[in-house]
Amino acid sequence: MKYGIVAFPSKKLQDLANGYRKRYDPHYALITPHMTLKDPFEANDKEIEEVANALKEITIKNSPFELNVTKVGSFAPTTNTIYFKVVPNDEILALHKDLNVNFYHDENNYAFVPHVTIAQNLTSGEHDDVINQMKMVGVDHSEVIDRIHLLYQLEDGSWTVYETFRLDRES
Repeated sequence: MKYGIVAFPSKKLQDLANGYRKRYDPHYALITPHMTLKDPFEANDKEIEEVANALKEITIKNSPFELNVTKVGSFAPTTNTIYFKVVPNDEILALHKDLNVNFYHDENNYAFVPHVTIAQNLTSGEHDDVINQMKMVGVDHSEVIDRIHLLYQLEDGSWTVYETFRLDRES
């Protein structure tokens, strides 16, 4: 089964992201707006229990973090994906490192760019139009994230929560 680890932002930011995703993200119905902390990986029932136990240990030693979204960005020309850029901070980077270095399936497909996807699989023309519109509107959002989620993928391609973990370290 395929699993992943994410942080879900507040309903306010999810609603803002979904305003764009309904139109520009074919994965809109498959997963709630999120910031990916660990790329999807395969695990069996025994392995996922070990992953969940390791996640408990990781979340005990990591603090809640500030999720600051200050602008719209794009991965073009690599992909025509548009996102809300999350400002990296020490807490996010430490948590990402703990989840991706010497942890279950620790290989990364891409450099870590914290973000919430709002559009993907666009043509180049669509991308250019949409990114310019979104940059004019802009975004400015801040909140504290105090939990992360281990998700699993269903047969229809949608993702659902397997277990939620509270970030417990006192600052």
